[in-house]
Amino acid sequence: MVGTTIGVTPISGALGAEVAGVDLAGSLGNDAFAAVHAALLEHLVLYFPDQRLAPEDLMAFGRRFGELIVHPFLPHLDDHAEVMIVDKKEELRINIGNGWHSDMSFLAEPPLATAIHARITPPHGGDTLFTNMYAAYDALSAGMKRLLDGLTAVHDYRDDFRRAARDGRTSVDAATIEAAHEAYPPAEHPVVRTHPETGRKALYVNRLFTSHFGGMTREESRPLLGFLFEHSVRPEFTCRLRWQPQGLALWDNRCTQHYAINDYHGHRRLMQRVTIKGDRPV
Repeated sequence: MVGTTIGVTPISGALGAEVAGVDLAGSLGNDAFAAVHAALLEHLVLYFPDQRLAPEDLMAFGRRFGELIVHPFLPHLDDHAEVMIVDKKEELRINIGNGWHSDMSFLAEPPLATAIHARITPPHGGDTLFTNMYAAYDALSAGMKRLLDGLTAVHDYRDDFRRAARDGRTSVDAATIEAAHEAYPPAEHPVVRTHPETGRKALYVNRLFTSHFGGMTREESRPLLGFLFEHSVRPEFTCRLRWQPQGLALWDNRCTQHYAINDYHGHRRLMQRVTIKGDRPV
């Protein structure tokens, strides 16, 4: 990339921005990367249109933020295990990510961020929703904040991946999912986490992976978790990203959730994704 000027245009009042003036297939200089990084911390979700990237380019961009991690279950490129394949073919009825979640929050050290590159997009549909978990926390009453501060919640992949295996959203069978539980046991994280770079507080629970509060049963946890799940995706906290071929989105998993809408039956949607390692939430 020549020069360091980038254009950042918000796409909603809550979060999200489109970035212009960046060629991610080129050499992203330190000043330009610093500007992108600052924009990510401010807007939480960034969209870069028309980025013609090879898998190596996608990996190189992700590595500017940190170490890449491999998803324990989902498919990846044969020669690049760090590049996950998100592919809903024309004949499939169920997609991946069709529920509000933060990527891989079931890990002891969940991802810092995710970058996903659109290779094939449907002629309509296939959008992704995002929600601002800072805003969700800020909108809570003082009493609810006092109740939640200090609580932990358990994040476990098994419920969602059992459903995925049953519904045909993954080729991983139930036996493999159960066998991997020793390597990827449930993780317990603060319900309210403090972002390590901004210092802001964000809710950190999600419907796909958060099963119950620490020290409580699922039944005891269900009413309050249900409220938090619904509260955190109120429309005023969200934005909607419409994909175009060769577009790339980057989002901060520490303070967002996302939802891949499944409304493009009969059309293919092929994405390639890298996931950047994070640290233990506090």
